[in-house]
Amino acid sequence: MVITEVVFWTISLNIYFFIFDKGDEARLENSTYLWFFLIIPAFAIFWIFNTIAKNKIIQRFATVEKLSVLSPRYSNTVRFIQYFLIRNGLFFLLIGLTNPQYGLGKMEAKRNGIDLIIALDVSNSMLAEDMGPNGDRLTNAKRAIERLISQLKGDRIGLIVFAGDAFVQIPLTNDYGAAKLFLSAVSTDMLSAQGTAIGKAIDKSVESFDMKSTTQKAIIVISDGENHEDDAVAAVQNAVNNKIKVYTIGVGSANGSPIPQYVNGVKAGVKRDVEGNTVITKLNQQMLIELASVGNGVYVKTTKSNFGLDKLFAEINKIEKKTYDTVDYTDYDDQFYYFLWIALAFLAVEFSIGYLPLLKQ
Repeated sequence: MVITEVVFWTISLNIYFFIFDKGDEARLENSTYLWFFLIIPAFAIFWIFNTIAKNKIIQRFATVEKLSVLSPRYSNTVRFIQYFLIRNGLFFLLIGLTNPQYGLGKMEAKRNGIDLIIALDVSNSMLAEDMGPNGDRLTNAKRAIERLISQLKGDRIGLIVFAGDAFVQIPLTNDYGAAKLFLSAVSTDMLSAQGTAIGKAIDKSVESFDMKSTTQKAIIVISDGENHEDDAVAAVQNAVNNKIKVYTIGVGSANGSPIPQYVNGVKAGVKRDVEGNTVITKLNQQMLIELASVGNGVYVKTTKSNFGLDKLFAEINKIEKKTYDTVDYTDYDDQFYYFLWIALAFLAVEFSIGYLPLLKQ
């Protein structure tokens, strides 16, 4: 018994070092399962004490030699072989559960794409409900951006929100899940300074790019075009000087629409001027067309059935994509099934070995 246990643990240690003594080329995917190996010595101790107790009980009625004649299925040797098979089967089963993996060598993953920043107007005029029954201008814009993010493959995306001022809502990232999460939080309450400062939004977008990178860059401005704050054309020209294309999407209708006002999230009328007249917000299409022209981009007008962002992204996709990041990693190949097959073989033999004496009859 002692000799077999010494042999077992010697072989076990050799298997262990065979798996792990390969540096980064080998690893265990589920190393927490190593704690379950404590079951094996516990099982050995239980079997020893259980066997001693059973033999003491049996010796009250007959010697082991006589009992082997009276009951061919009883044999300390067979019981030990069964223990040996179960113990080994359990050992290889636990190794299989930890899933040893061998490295296939160093791999190199290249990320190709463009850097795209969307400048989204969040001024109060974007609450106008002239986009059909599917919500206001801002809600439709957010839905279209979310669909766009779902189509990205390798491209990095960022989001600038602006009204009378502009700030970065989403820095350039290829974590599309995080981008959608931050997008969902966008609202007209984000900026206290009202207005439509398209120029500030473009300048902030330019600042957000990594100008040292050779990746192609583009800005999409989504707005109703009612710019009241700055010289947007000069900002676009600055972007072009930095080799950045500027595209625009016009949101809203030419006839215009009132601006709803909300109190505690409940619609409480429409916005009025100091004379009590209803304020109408209209799409300034000419402004957005001019910005796209200066920015070497394209202007797209939204409709009630099509926001136009997909069409614009198809145009942007024609831009040459370049490698902006290279990641080195090691790919691993699973080895668990070899150990599970060995465990299955041990347990299958153990299951059948108890019936061998009967087969001889």
